[in-house]
Order: sequence, then structure tokens, then C-alpha cells
Amino acid sequence: MPRPHVVVNLAMSADGKLSTRERRQVKISGKEDFSRVDRLKAESDAVMVGIGTVLADDPSLTVKSPELIAARRARGLADHPVRVVVDCRARTPPGSSVLRKGPGPRVIACCSDADDERCRALSEVATVIRSGEGQVDLEALLSALYQMGIRRLMVEGGGRLIGGLFARGLVDEFFTFIGNIVIGGETAPTPADGPGFTREESFTRLTLFSVERMDHGVLLRWLVDRNTAE
Repeated sequence: MPRPHVVVNLAMSADGKLSTRERRQVKISGKEDFSRVDRLKAESDAVMVGIGTVLADDPSLTVKSPELIAARRARGLADHPVRVVVDCRARTPPGSSVLRKGPGPRVIACCSDADDERCRALSEVATVIRSGEGQVDLEALLSALYQMGIRRLMVEGGGRLIGGLFARGLVDEFFTFIGNIVIGGETAPTPADGPGFTREESFTRLTLFSVERMDHGVLLRWLVDRNTAE
């Protein structure tokens, strides 16, 4: 079924951690990478995160640069891309930044067995899509987003959501900024958490498209090998 082009973007430490074991947000990249991410966001139709990222970091997922916002307006687009939260149990706080900061539509993806009252409350500030039991059906969600007109989807975290997208062959591009710090911790989140792959033939294979020095680290851009991604 048709789905958006999915671009995963993240910053990780030199030892492959997204944050500390307490899920405390850490500054890994710098101004140059922040500007790159803002451009990537402005070029996307939607930006998606998991509920863990919302609860830990309270991101707004908005475009920050006035120039990029003006460029979106000139193209007849809303100031900010559609903001999407994958939230099986409908735990998104009503006062969270992703729901309150900046104009534009929001989507909350909940499981079909999520609490009805919480889903109703969220439906007052966002479009609620319900699919899957125990975990959100990511294929169905991406299909629904495509039907809403979303053709390019940026995913910013967290590790469990990204791991699920890779496991289902739903990623097309993978940007990884690798910073010059070591965080450590065996339970600290990584770029692709969850159960992971157990057989080598199941691994997602990537093709390295570009390497660029940036800030005090390096930016890698990978393309997913479609012959092994599904």
C-alpha cells in the first residue's frame, strides 16, 4: 500500500546512545546541525515521534527559522509540518508542547484498545488514528498519513519507534549525526531499540550516500537498500 517517503534523523554519541540511561536529553550536536535539522523539518510534510520522546523531552516539533517558515508560506504550506505522535495508550499530556506550540494540524496514533476517554480528550486538539492492539500498526498509520496528503515524513525518535520502522521495512533514508561524546550505560536508549533482529538475513542493509564533517562530529546519510529492507 502507498506510504510516505520516510526519513529518520537523529543525533547520537560516539558510542551510539541517544541520551542517558535516565532518558535525560543531552546536547550532542551544535548550531550547524540544528540548522540542518530545521531545514529538513521545513522540507517535510510531517514530523513524527514516539510517546517516550514527548514525555522525556516535550518537543514542539516546529520549524524555528523565520526564513524557513516564510519559504513554506510562499509555497502555500502551513508554517509547520503536521506533528504526529505514536502513542499506543493515549498518554500524550494535553498541555504538551507538541499539542500547544505553533499552529497547524496534529495527529495522535493510538491503539484500538486505548482508553476511550483519553482518546476523546486528545481528539479535541488532534486527529486521533486508532489501529493495532498492544502496539500501533505502523503500516496502517503510514497508509493513513499518505491518504491525508503526507508524502515526506521525518521521524525524530525515539529508539523504539525507529526500531519498529526498520523492522517493518518502512524507512527510506537515515541521517545520523555522531557527536564527540561518550555517554555509556547498557540501558541508555540507542537508535533502534526494541527486540531487534536475531538473524543476519533479517538485518536492514544500508548504502552510505554521504559523509560530512559538522560541528564537532560527523553527519552520515544512509539510503536503505530496498532489496533487504522488507
